[in-house]
Amino acid sequence: MKILNLYACLGGNRYKWTPKGDEHEITAVELDPELARLYQERFPNDEVIIADAHQYLLEHYKEFDFIWSSPPCPDNSRARFWSSKGGQCDVVYPDLRLYQEVILLDNFFDGRYCIENVIPYYELLIPGKKRGRHIYWTNFNLPADLGERDFSMGGLNEVKKLCKLHDYDFYKYKGTQRIDKIARNLVDYEAGKTILDTAMGVIKASNVAQSSLF
Repeated sequence: MKILNLYACLGGNRYKWTPKGDEHEITAVELDPELARLYQERFPNDEVIIADAHQYLLEHYKEFDFIWSSPPCPDNSRARFWSSKGGQCDVVYPDLRLYQEVILLDNFFDGRYCIENVIPYYELLIPGKKRGRHIYWTNFNLPADLGERDFSMGGLNEVKKLCKLHDYDFYKYKGTQRIDKIARNLVDYEAGKTILDTAMGVIKASNVAQSSLF
């Protein structure tokens, strides 16, 4: 199956997608060159592209069977909202590119997709599926339990705890972003596996149904 992994970061969602080998042809898109380098180091058989994921999606969505997208979320987050209300940071427009991607894929994409983001501080503009700390937009049903492990963020040794949770040494990162932010943003790989397995089941069922028509 051809998979597009957008805003790939360090591949938290992707970690358990190929447990038995290279079952899928995966293209990852990441704008941060250092994150792209580390992703490639972690998943050497994936094709890694340094580019604007939002634009890449528009230009290449027809080439894939399954698309995962995790657009930037800070401006939509409740944490940012609380900080803005408290005067700790400036008020900014929410980043609504994620809704552009939902509309595009829902209307023009023939495969299956999953768009993941934080629970926003405002009422959702397009209904999504709340699971744990995240909102998911998909064109297939999601299980009520994604297998996401329960963990708390913040406090002492947060990055070390997240290193253990995600089975990755975030201290390898030598770029310009904050390590704690990168570590917090990774989707739990158990949830990523559950979602892809569900999508694959839907795709296989659809293919079987289609074949039975002829």
